[in-house]
Amino acid sequence: MIVDLPSSTSSAVNKKIIELRERGGVLALGRVLTLVIVTDDGSDIEGAIEAANSASREHPCRVIVLARGQRKAAPRMDAQIRVGGDAGASEVIVLRGYGALAEDQAGAGMVMPLLLPDAPVVAWWPGEAPVVPSQDAVGRLAQRRITDALSSRNPLRSFEQRRTHYVAGDTDLTWTRLTSWRALLATALDAPPHERVTGAVVAGEAVSPSTDLLAGWLAVRLDTRVKRSPAEHGPGLVSVRLDRPSGPVELVRPDGKVGRLRQPGQPDRLVALSRREVRDCLAEELRRLDPDEIYGAAIEGVGRLARGRTPIKVPAPAEIA
Repeated sequence: MIVDLPSSTSSAVNKKIIELRERGGVLALGRVLTLVIVTDDGSDIEGAIEAANSASREHPCRVIVLARGQRKAAPRMDAQIRVGGDAGASEVIVLRGYGALAEDQAGAGMVMPLLLPDAPVVAWWPGEAPVVPSQDAVGRLAQRRITDALSSRNPLRSFEQRRTHYVAGDTDLTWTRLTSWRALLATALDAPPHERVTGAVVAGEAVSPSTDLLAGWLAVRLDTRVKRSPAEHGPGLVSVRLDRPSGPVELVRPDGKVGRLRQPGQPDRLVALSRREVRDCLAEELRRLDPDEIYGAAIEGVGRLARGRTPIKVPAPAEIA
């Protein structure tokens, strides 16, 4: 069910939600958090709502989409309420502010009356995010602030902004996309011969923030020298090599889909390493509402990396298959 409320107010939206609940019982009350999606009107709003609806099946929540419209228009707020099959396991409220209501401070004022009482607030910028999310008007309302440097127009500049202005509670989906890589590398090092890693090389696209983050994580967790190098070919993060006295542990993904894990004394293993969907990354981030200290350490570790200029040669995708 979709209910449109043109030229509305936050109070009218609240009243309509209560009316829908009393009339049809279509809105459950067991919400665990409020997810505020901040974007611009005309961007991929439906894609963000679809990802939030998918994540809401694991984390029932109220989703508030703050879509900033034209700032030169007359001030007004158009609202839309989605419930039932159009909202997954959540209730979706889309607020489109125009004129003065398209400003950041006004947007936070539109959102505040609709937040669930006594429930955590998570803010998510699926596209361009503020330079300092923790100082943004909506960001100040949230316990967790989720950005995605990869979806911005300049991923490296956005990533550097995240590094410079990191505050506990911040996170970025470029980090969440690394979960499978981190799990595979940790499992490989947990197996015998349990030797110390003497050095590491992480290779990927020059514009891959995830490559920098994984290298920073390794530098901190292994307390060793890690070199971040460009890859000869392949999308995003391409390869990791961990040097040990008995031989290196190598994880290579040249095609962005299938990786090969190589360890001394063991046969090569093919592993699924496709880039994770946004909905899966969002669901993972919503599992914790406390600060991610490991992400914070990885951000700090990026500053300790050695930089290589010569592209790393990796096997072609045909060789992996």
